Amino acid sequence: MTLEEGLRVKLARDLRLAGALVAAGDDPMPTDTDPDTETGSDADTDGGTDGVAVGGSLSLASGTEGTVERVHDHRDREVRQSHGAREYVRLKSLLDDFGHQMPPETLRQLEEQIGSLEPEWIAHQGRRLRVTVRVRLDNGFVLDDVHEDLFTVSDA
Repeated sequence: MTLEEGLRVKLARDLRLAGALVAAGDDPMPTDTDPDTETGSDADTDGGTDGVAVGGSLSLASGTEGTVERVHDHRDREVRQSHGAREYVRLKSLLDDFGHQMPPETLRQLEEQIGSLEPEWIAHQGRRLRVTVRVRLDNGFVLDDVHEDLFTVSDA
């Protein structure tokens, strides 16, 4: 399934996000080296954490709906093929184009060669990169650079 910008989607399964939380645009590692800065235990009286939280988690339920804002198709980048994968493509093309004209013994040999290279071709297909998306959920959260298989098309 390939999602498109503007498409309504919903989460296909529950998600749990965990780790350090940082406000958008903040540096996760503040570098305040000013010697005049107060560093005592009561230096920060506003209760803030200077943009860094020590940790946290967020759970999103399956079925949470949102809108696709951006689609990034990584499949346009070429995944380097092994010699066997290239040979499979070459021989398969030869079979498709000229197999009907080949003598039976030559055709059998070609099909055997293709069969022996098929596992390598299947492995290459498995290494292909996927499509990632940016989805703004209806609850205001944004999931960015996540695989499209986390979503299904919304009924609404």
